[in-house]
Amino acid sequence: MNDALLRELVPAVIGVLVRRGADFASAEDAVQEALISALETWDADGPDDPKGWLIAVAWRKFVDAARSATSRRGREAVVDAEPPPGPAPATDDTLHLYFLCAHPTLSPSAAAALTLRAVGGLTTRQIAEAYLVPEATMAQRISRAKRRLSGESLDRPGDLDTVLRVLYLVFNEGYGGDVDLAAEAIRLTRQLDSVTDDPEVAGLHALMLLHHARRDARTGPGGRLVPLDEQDRSRWDRQSIAQGVGILQGALARDQLGEYQAQAAIAALHADAPTAAETDWVQIVEWYDELLGITGSPVVRLNRAVAVGEADGARAGLAALSEVDDDVPRRAAVAAHLHERDQDLDRAADLYVAAAAAATASAERDHLTRQAARLRSRNAP
Repeated sequence: MNDALLRELVPAVIGVLVRRGADFASAEDAVQEALISALETWDADGPDDPKGWLIAVAWRKFVDAARSATSRRGREAVVDAEPPPGPAPATDDTLHLYFLCAHPTLSPSAAAALTLRAVGGLTTRQIAEAYLVPEATMAQRISRAKRRLSGESLDRPGDLDTVLRVLYLVFNEGYGGDVDLAAEAIRLTRQLDSVTDDPEVAGLHALMLLHHARRDARTGPGGRLVPLDEQDRSRWDRQSIAQGVGILQGALARDQLGEYQAQAAIAALHADAPTAAETDWVQIVEWYDELLGITGSPVVRLNRAVAVGEADGARAGLAALSEVDDDVPRRAAVAAHLHERDQDLDRAADLYVAAAAAATASAERDHLTRQAARLRSRNAP
């Protein structure tokens, strides 16, 4: 049995049930129960029409639930809606479900969890393990999200920017449990890219592929964080890089630049450099200027200061950093790096200590602590 195929069919099956009159929450619950039945009963090849099988079983699950919760008139109306047997409809409601799951009334974390379940086809247990929270906690989060969507129609126009932010949030969660969220986000974004005609969707798709291509080189023994300039580039996935660059080039050719395309262009320049010393930092600064003009983000301004420091020297980088507020996350780490490059080692060591204290991820905290210890050992009598 092909688990990936099952998960790809989920949004289409939910869409069919909603168009037949089921509310989103009930349709999603029924499809999850149908998936469990499929896992228990399908053989290695599965039925001839897996989508039709899931629709039929999910609809029966929904009708059974409706019979126990509605009046006789309501039950008869629901049962009468069931169409005669036949091939599954070809209509794909995936894009509508993306928009519904990224509804503006939902928090980003709730939208991400609901997207993974309704569009990604993951179980509550899988999502909980991926986010490293108890299954009951995740079940409550998903239930609250579905209650908020009660009564919302699939025909309501969605916000593509919100959908993309949710997918990027899922991607950046990384890995936990038995589900690789980064890989799952790439799969969902690829799916979205196939049903839309928007260069920013393609830009996000390319960005994810380019970042994910460096994954194996990002950590060393014991989970030690390996900075970009120290990574073994032979471990980068060149096939994913080539695919990402190809998608990016197609998006940029549309001449509708957006933030994800600009970020992907920066990632492509890093991926294209044979060594860290050969990185085209001047062009990266130019792309950061474009990105800053689009977003005005303080995080982009912070990353631009790093690029300026590499392109024009540490003093220029520090001057660019002075335009970044002190409370921007990771500012102390960037300041430490630039002061080290400027040979102000005592100041750099102090800043590495401060950055380590503020770090939320253990791998980053350990890396910054080692950087501080390295500089202080060099300055010891």
